[in-house]
Amino acid sequence: MILYPSSSMLHFYKLSSPPKLLSKFSTSSLFLSKPATPCSPYPLRVHFFWFNQSNGRASRGFSTATAAVVADKKGSNDTFFADEGVTWKSLGLSDRLARALENSGFGRPSLIQAASAGPILSRKDVVIAAETGSGKTHSYLVPLIEKLCNTLDVSENSNSHKGLTPARGLSLVLCPNVLLCEQVVRMANCLSGDNGEPLLRAAAVCGGQGWPIDKPDIIVSTPASLLNNIDPKRRRRLDFVRGVKYVVFDEADMLLCGSFQNQVIRLINIFRFDEKQLSQMNESGAEKPMEKNYGSLTHANEEDEEHLQDEYISEKLENSDGDDDVEDVTEETESGSIKKKDWKRVRKIYQRSKQYIFVAATLPINGKKTAGAVLKHMFPDSVWISGNYLHCHNPRLKEKWIEVTVDTQVDALIEAVKERLEFTADIGRTMVFANSVKAVEAVAKILETAGFECYSYHKDHSLEERSKTLVNFQDKGGVFVCTDAAARGIDIPNVSHVIQADFATSAVDFLHRVGRTARAGQYGLVTSLYTESNRDLVDAIRRAGKVGQPVETAFSRKRSFRNKLKKRGSVKVGDASTAELTRV
Repeated sequence: MILYPSSSMLHFYKLSSPPKLLSKFSTSSLFLSKPATPCSPYPLRVHFFWFNQSNGRASRGFSTATAAVVADKKGSNDTFFADEGVTWKSLGLSDRLARALENSGFGRPSLIQAASAGPILSRKDVVIAAETGSGKTHSYLVPLIEKLCNTLDVSENSNSHKGLTPARGLSLVLCPNVLLCEQVVRMANCLSGDNGEPLLRAAAVCGGQGWPIDKPDIIVSTPASLLNNIDPKRRRRLDFVRGVKYVVFDEADMLLCGSFQNQVIRLINIFRFDEKQLSQMNESGAEKPMEKNYGSLTHANEEDEEHLQDEYISEKLENSDGDDDVEDVTEETESGSIKKKDWKRVRKIYQRSKQYIFVAATLPINGKKTAGAVLKHMFPDSVWISGNYLHCHNPRLKEKWIEVTVDTQVDALIEAVKERLEFTADIGRTMVFANSVKAVEAVAKILETAGFECYSYHKDHSLEERSKTLVNFQDKGGVFVCTDAAARGIDIPNVSHVIQADFATSAVDFLHRVGRTARAGQYGLVTSLYTESNRDLVDAIRRAGKVGQPVETAFSRKRSFRNKLKKRGSVKVGDASTAELTRV
């Protein structure tokens, strides 16, 4: 990275002719077309292909997982919306929800939304892996709201004459950060009925927001906040876990790796153990939950849970006997004290009572401990739904690649900002990415010195400051200088230009950065500045784009990737895993 060590030099950089404000620059958008509205017709066919490895057909390398390919890239004039003959009602949604979507501006479903509705409504475990900006949030929110509304209507009708409180299913959405949680809540609460009231109520449990007093239909939380709020000593853990019927993991690749992994797999273990207990009670004919035995859920030992998490993703478990599953449980003695049983064998075959949905824009499977491999092992019967351009270059993106040095990077950055694209909207938005907080501050100072009005966004800013910055950028437009904290999940409409002042440190980060533009069927420009130290990663990504292949082989961190290249010698990057991601 050049910007960080040379930041002191950049602060004193003098411009020969200071540019005018960004809003006054002329733009070049000859290759752009007017962004499509949700109601615009497109001659596009939606195909659903279901493959199992048993029949010898390709299944994107997901082992026994089922794959759904949502459309054929060849011959399609649109890469976002489903065929005009595919409507919300044709996907199995009620008139009430279809009207709510249309009133909110979602006249037609996207390809990924059309592909996801059926499997989710059928209560299958689902993995949605699709490119950024394809409409993934609504792909799970819409069918879940439909299911929750139907459950509530049935409960009210059956219990109204008895004066009983209707049994309400609960949906849980887990996100990696507070801002994404709040965004999901806003999107869920924006779907209103004919009376103007939200069809269902969603609430965030994260940041400074505690547990909601009134029971919502959808709880959105981070893993750490959720675990803190269902502490084993609290009664709510029993009620909450038993009430959850649908669990969504948004940004699943991030949640199943790194610092989130132990928390997330611990939560999965908790929910699965509840399912097994309910299944056992149903088989034994028990009418009420056996609260004594539920002590295993409320007094679980964290050390043993961590051991169980390692078991799920280890090679030993993959090769172990498939008849048994290991669970950490406790049992209550006659005196009422809790006596620990180190491990109790619980069979894997049980009656399911919860549905699990995993959503991601990048889902690596090249390795036994990657997010895709973990899901493939833990949920072998799940339905995999793949976007056409998962891990690939979006055809709606125009890309510019500029190699820079210490002497040329500042001029290149300023020229890139000048080339900001502008759509039909009056407000233009440019996002500039850097790899560190200090680099963000250095870039912002350079651009401000050059006459640009900038917003800066990074982890050193408080949540309130970041939220305010996002709102201002969305309302007023301009130049938004940020770290990768703004690269995942955050949906800012009409970002026309993404600039990498520092090139991404991995192909995964690259895909998330460029995914901030060309969203929801629109077009965009990405300008990538890179140095000699980035050249191997850049060459791998560009080579994959030229041949129309995904960039899985460049998913490793830069140092690991360069070492791998050295070992392989002249082996072409991009050839190794093309068979794993075959698209029909």
